[in-house]
Amino acid sequence: QVQLRESGGGLVQPGGSLRLSCAASGFIFSTSAIGWYRQAPGKERELVASITRGGSTNYADFVKGRFTISRDNAKNTAYLQMNSLNPEDTAVYYCSRMAYGYWGQGTQVTVSA
Repeated sequence: QVQLRESGGGLVQPGGSLRLSCAASGFIFSTSAIGWYRQAPGKERELVASITRGGSTNYADFVKGRFTISRDNAKNTAYLQMNSLNPEDTAVYYCSRMAYGYWGQGTQVTVSA
């Protein structure tokens, strides 16, 4: 069955960095667009970044220049490199096989001094 497993979250100070990973299985990863989303307490889930099967990327305005999405098809894994983190980035981060409605369980990112 389709599985997406996020990892790499944690507690980081403002200005710090984290790299999230999304390990995929149960489908042909290389042919799927992957998205990273986040949901903060009391807020709607929002798209952070996406990457097509061809490697084209798209970013929400609030992370442009700070976050980088990438993929390694040989490892069936997508990544989200997050730099210059600020408290507003605190949320549960999810990866998704876009257009199919599959989600991972999420990984918590907390940015706090």
